[in-house]
Amino acid sequence: MKIVKFTRYLVLASSLLLPFSAFNQAVAQQDSIDKFAPGFYRTQLGQFDVIALSDGTVDLPMDKLLHQDSETTKQQLEESFLSVPTETSVNGYLIDTDGELVLIDTGAGNLFGPTLGNIIKSLNAAGYSPSDVDHILITHLHPDHVGGLTKEGNRVFVNATVHANQRDLDFWLSDKEMSKAPEANKGFFQGAMASLNPYVKANKISAFNANEQIVKGINTDATHGHTPGHTSYIVQSDGEEMWVIGDLIHAGAVQFSHPQITIDFDSAPQQAKKQRERIFSHVAKSKALMAGAHLQFPGLGHLRETKSGFEWVPANYSRLR
Repeated sequence: MKIVKFTRYLVLASSLLLPFSAFNQAVAQQDSIDKFAPGFYRTQLGQFDVIALSDGTVDLPMDKLLHQDSETTKQQLEESFLSVPTETSVNGYLIDTDGELVLIDTGAGNLFGPTLGNIIKSLNAAGYSPSDVDHILITHLHPDHVGGLTKEGNRVFVNATVHANQRDLDFWLSDKEMSKAPEANKGFFQGAMASLNPYVKANKISAFNANEQIVKGINTDATHGHTPGHTSYIVQSDGEEMWVIGDLIHAGAVQFSHPQITIDFDSAPQQAKKQRERIFSHVAKSKALMAGAHLQFPGLGHLRETKSGFEWVPANYSRLR
């Protein structure tokens, strides 16, 4: 099976296959877009430069993916002037510590079709090249986060060490686990293997187990649930803090105000929900900056706690440069 065919698996539930008619509609809309303008936003966190990098967007049938009545989802999206399928960003984050260059997630590469796979273009536009990157921190091994690691079977980031949670590595790189998975879900494993194995062979993988420091100023937080080893990263400099939360949230228009709503992509939905509520509560109380892989680019902002959930406050983009 060619990896490029993995696009079909984007709209899979952990155990339920999305109807092909809805998927075909989403793909048709994606195919109509053939141009990408590199996107990056730069801001300061203490002494660190933080650069949000756009990998592109993908249309997702949120009314079928979120675990609530589809009409309720449509209504909530409409209140934010959104529709279904819902255009959804895929973001990565580059942290320049003035000593180490750290990239958190690498986008989809060639695993999701024509509207994604642009993170290198955005990286170059921001003034960096893949060879500049010292460390790559992976939130989890889903293909829209690891696909950019390789191109035509070769490592894109030739000087970088890839850091990922041991649980995710053990699960997604396992032939045994793939053999037990439903046929429709095997592409998730194939995508992870194609993306990570060149780094495994080059001895460029560093596994961590729980809450650890990766480089000075960047620590892990075990937010397992979306995948067995899903991890968020805490970036701290000069008393300022930013949480890079990966896939703790997919649909901001729904899940901020209703954080109990889970999504088909979660391997353990209730665990993912608890982690989302825990981290959102901390971010709101600490007034930390938050960065989300699937929040509208650049995906940077703050949270306020409300009676029923949380309110998203986009970052002050006058600080971005």
